[in-house]
Amino acid sequence: MGESLNLKYTPFSPDHLARTYYVVLQAGQISFRAALDTGSADFWLTSTECTNSTCMSVPRYPLTYASPTFVSINNNETAFAVNYADGTGASGFVARETVEVANVTVANQAFGVVTSSNITLVSEVSGILGLGFSRQSEISARAASATPFFSTLAQQGILDYPIFGLSLTRNATGTFTLGAIDVSVVQNVSQVVWNEVVSFSPVGTQTNTSGYFYWAIRMSSFAVNGTQYTPQPTYPGPNDNSSIALLDVGTTGLYGPYQDVIRLYSSFPSSRLVDESGQWAVPCDSSAIISFSFGNGATFVLEPTDYIIGPAEGNPDLCLSWPKAAPPSTDGVDWLLGTPFLRTVYSIWSYGIDYQEPPMIGLYPYNNASAPVQPFSVVESSLSSESATVATTLPNFVLSTPTYTTPPYAFNTSVPAVYGEIVQSELATSTYSPLIGTLAVNATALPQVTGAYTLFVTNSNGAVVTSTYHITQPSVTLGVPPGWNSAASRSVPGVGLAISILITLAAGTWII
Repeated sequence: MGESLNLKYTPFSPDHLARTYYVVLQAGQISFRAALDTGSADFWLTSTECTNSTCMSVPRYPLTYASPTFVSINNNETAFAVNYADGTGASGFVARETVEVANVTVANQAFGVVTSSNITLVSEVSGILGLGFSRQSEISARAASATPFFSTLAQQGILDYPIFGLSLTRNATGTFTLGAIDVSVVQNVSQVVWNEVVSFSPVGTQTNTSGYFYWAIRMSSFAVNGTQYTPQPTYPGPNDNSSIALLDVGTTGLYGPYQDVIRLYSSFPSSRLVDESGQWAVPCDSSAIISFSFGNGATFVLEPTDYIIGPAEGNPDLCLSWPKAAPPSTDGVDWLLGTPFLRTVYSIWSYGIDYQEPPMIGLYPYNNASAPVQPFSVVESSLSSESATVATTLPNFVLSTPTYTTPPYAFNTSVPAVYGEIVQSELATSTYSPLIGTLAVNATALPQVTGAYTLFVTNSNGAVVTSTYHITQPSVTLGVPPGWNSAASRSVPGVGLAISILITLAAGTWII
């Protein structure tokens, strides 16, 4: 089965650093918006037991409804808690429910029922749908046979192939595909650059665990206008002297270590550090091209409209810019590449196959590395149309670069995770035939969809049947069980979709 979901982009808002992509899904036949996140693995929703002000403003999972597909775990005594880098968090208990995303249904999916939270939820987003690996899951660690949503799809062989694809464009179109790639975006599959996901050693005395923790790959270089720099990893020993980059759709920015970010901005005339949090500013008329290279050296470029955040209110000639510098992280991840980077590529996330194929991330560039320099008029027009002025006053003196003591590495290097080793379990079922993790990459054989109107289904004889639909999905009401009426209900307008649902970009995000 291959599913394609329409994805829309909401224009830049004054609260431009608080944005995320979300999907409308069903839990127990009740519709909710859940933010997509590749930096975490768990699915959670706020519930009616959460009476914090941050919960009361969004649709909540109604525990009083007694959904016929709701399954209690340990009499709702199995605790669930998540905490994020910005100091916010949510807690509650673990339960099971039937979850449907477009035409893909998973019964008895474990999820977090949030009863307390200080996470600001906006645009009626009720929770997070994590797309990470099982090892990262708090729920999997607390409940038996409680794999994350996408892990379940891969391990049960529900999809045509254990992949999902993301097209995060800056305009009103885009796609999220399950089990296939969108060839209306990827017009030449042979140009997809494949990168093996990095494996991590166990933590402490942990044993019997998958080596795969994050959707992270090796970064070989970064550059500004062709001036190339080799990343300086915070922990060179455990990572084979290479820098690790985590790709995360749940992060709205770009972050790198001070030792790299300082060198990057040294290639920007008149750039300067403007905040002790690691924020840099560059001239708003900058025409510089930032590029990143991974694995085999393929280059992916960011133009000014990709990395410029917006002009400072107190100094409109200077614009805040990505990347932002960050202190050392004990997991050895030096670079965090969020939506400013992911909007420049079509990304394919392959979960890997037990015993046969490691997890991979495929990147298909939108930007042409040899294209002419983007003129300032394009940047100016983009900032003007998005009302992107940042309410901040820049310091009128030079800030010194913060210094940090590197903390101990979090993973147990006495039990190494060998680079290139194919993990033996916790990936997709071995009934899949590997297509991309071999010397003879056969990516053109990956299941494909075009836009939102094509459905691939494997019949009982093993043949792939393609069906094309033009069905308008009716409006759905958020947070209200079937047959219930609510004056406070929220409706999602119907759109011209087929076997698909609406994904959009909204205010409100959580930095993972």
